[in-house]
Amino acid sequence: MCLLIVASRLHPDLPLIVGANRDEWLERPASPMEVLRRRNPRILGGRDLLAGGTWMAVNRRGVVAALTNRPTAGGRDMAKRSRGELPLLLAAYGSAAEGAAALVRDIQPAEFNPCWILVGDRHSLFYLELSAGLPLEAKPLEPGLRVLENRPLPAPSPKVDWVRSQLPDIGHLAAERVVPELERVLRSNQVPPGALEAVAADGPPGRPLQTFAPCVHAGPYGSRSSMMVLVPRASRARPDVRFTDGAPCVSGFQEATSRWSGG
Repeated sequence: MCLLIVASRLHPDLPLIVGANRDEWLERPASPMEVLRRRNPRILGGRDLLAGGTWMAVNRRGVVAALTNRPTAGGRDMAKRSRGELPLLLAAYGSAAEGAAALVRDIQPAEFNPCWILVGDRHSLFYLELSAGLPLEAKPLEPGLRVLENRPLPAPSPKVDWVRSQLPDIGHLAAERVVPELERVLRSNQVPPGALEAVAADGPPGRPLQTFAPCVHAGPYGSRSSMMVLVPRASRARPDVRFTDGAPCVSGFQEATSRWSGG
């Protein structure tokens, strides 16, 4: 049950702040950070070594795209295209608006398993719901804090509510405090109040309570890596990218910003 935290146009020095935990089966092979595309614009992100895509991608111009999977009763349809293609497609453009428009224009939702997507840059943030039978629409979002798990953005969620309650007012936070505060929340193993009631009310049945925590440890399933991206206001400044190789509660964040150099 992945977690995506996005602060869009709230901080005077950092118009886009993103923190994410990637939850997956522990045996599924993955790389937490790679250069996903070398040609302009250069793209960084983790790579799913089984399907070849990514869950979150950031380009050197400051476009960040990430998704969370929508759980389905029958599980993932292996005949469909990998959802990991979508963040790469979005981050291949010079702006979030261009990427979102291209996704709506070029993608057929029925070809993919369902998911929810956020894509943003210094100037905008868009939300897309990809599901067969629904029209694909890029919804522009006002400046604010968004927290997305494996549920639609407006859906009630104890996990989302708890994360929101733990984050300070990012718009008034000193720039040097942004990373420590975001890291503190991403590392938490706290199961929020209301988790048991949420499983009883709308499931999915058997969902482990620990998956409601930001950093998940649920037997063979859990938080595999974490990623933070800080996009500075200056248009020519490259994003500050940090990641963990493993669950953030036990793995330290490493910098990936040096990987912007090269072709």
